[in-house]
Amino acid sequence: MRSLEIIRARGHPNIKASHRTTIEVTREDYLTERGDCIIGVSADKAARDLSDSFKEVARRRDSVIVVRLLAGDLSEVILAQGHPGLVFGDDRRIIIRKSSFIEPATIGVRANKAAGDLDRSLVEYLRRGGSLTVELAVLTLDEVYPENTGSRAML
Repeated sequence: MRSLEIIRARGHPNIKASHRTTIEVTREDYLTERGDCIIGVSADKAARDLSDSFKEVARRRDSVIVVRLLAGDLSEVILAQGHPGLVFGDDRRIIIRKSSFIEPATIGVRANKAAGDLDRSLVEYLRRGGSLTVELAVLTLDEVYPENTGSRAML
């Protein structure tokens, strides 16, 4: 029961990627100095645009969201959790959070990385306006640990 989404965006000279708890991609084509969690602009999808199958799996308490950022020859992986409270209502942004706070743009919580944790080479590439591909895969813990279906409490 997995689902995959591909989002295409680009970098911007104002990308700081210094935020300690969130990472964001936006459909907006500009970025102010205040957007320190934003790593990509002009995205072709927002939270609302993700497929119904992705949303369904991501709303399961036992879901894992794997985010792969591809920027030129560089890549980075972020892991997050899904949550039954995810609403996928935002039509401009996608946000992944280290915290468990949920609002309409949130697509994953309790992530292992935020914008400030990204490799600085990747951030510099995006600051130069490089292209960004965001691969979002959501799967359940049963798919991650099929032989331990009954032992989710250990995680």
